[in-house]
Amino acid sequence: MPMSDILTHVDAGVMTLTFNRLEKKNSITSAMYGVMADALAQASADAAVRVVVIQGHESIFSAGNDIGDFLNQAPSTQDSPVFRFLRGIASFEKPLIAAVAGPAVGIGTTLLLHCDLVYAGDNAAFSMPFVNLGLCPEAASSLLVPQMMGYHRAAEALLMGEPFFAEAALEVGLVNRVVPPTEVNGHAQAQAKKMAAKPLSALIETKRLMKGEQTPAVLARMGEEGKSFGRMLREPAAREAFGAFMEKRKPDFSKI
Repeated sequence: MPMSDILTHVDAGVMTLTFNRLEKKNSITSAMYGVMADALAQASADAAVRVVVIQGHESIFSAGNDIGDFLNQAPSTQDSPVFRFLRGIASFEKPLIAAVAGPAVGIGTTLLLHCDLVYAGDNAAFSMPFVNLGLCPEAASSLLVPQMMGYHRAAEALLMGEPFFAEAALEVGLVNRVVPPTEVNGHAQAQAKKMAAKPLSALIETKRLMKGEQTPAVLARMGEEGKSFGRMLREPAAREAFGAFMEKRKPDFSKI
């Protein structure tokens, strides 16, 4: 993987991770998950880093998993890079801020559930199309989305898998504020710098108290989802869905 697929930059107490794979719609490979997992571990251990920002481009945040890479290197164990990243983001004790413009597909949406502040461009489009791929939710989204949205809205998002947009995300509390796409990264950076000027011990303790007993439940749900996800990946529905995707045709689940 070119190191430039994920840009890592530290300045004034803020570590910024930037998806930088525009030609592939910022789709995420196993190697990219590994880089982000390592960066979060480094940020956690480094007292000079107080806040982490995850951002994409003003036209797209992330198209989710790189399907070709994902099929070649499907996560097989809990030590797979994607699971290391998910555990890292769920248990990260310092503030996490996301800046999202354009499409945020699959994990592009579910990783936001683990961020403390999320800012969206008015062109943002969130989707969790796991069911459409013959799969189940990941990143503890089966736990966190109903908590955040209420059951019926969560069912619409997760059972239909259709996109919802910036204003709807603001309404259900997934995002803090909607701004023009060209301003979203800058706004997140300004908020991060403001937060980085605050006492780190107070930030960490406040986040710990707010999360409370949620973190062990989130990590347990991630493990449960991961087992189901791995099993379903080998079943006929997922094989048909991914085959159709690679062959650029509509999947047919009528006989499955």
